[in-house]
Amino acid sequence: MKLEESLFNWLQIHLVAEARPEDRAAKETVRFFEDILTEDHGVSELAISAQDTTMIHIRYTVNGKTKMQMFGREQAEQLLSDIDANPKYH
Repeated sequence: MKLEESLFNWLQIHLVAEARPEDRAAKETVRFFEDILTEDHGVSELAISAQDTTMIHIRYTVNGKTKMQMFGREQAEQLLSDIDANPKYH
């Protein structure tokens, strides 16, 4: 899995886990993607650094260099929206 794809997947499930603190599966999936980012891509210090109405910014470190990746907010929040829209998950 490419770095950008791993970051996006982490972001989506991270947003779900934050919005649904009782969702143990979401928390486990966050850890899964953190492991991929750490082990496969050498990422450390991973965090959402900023959000505005259109973008979410992720800051992370690779090989001692701080980097930033931005994702569209609507796309990043789509998984949470899909879960919230499904009565099975309420």
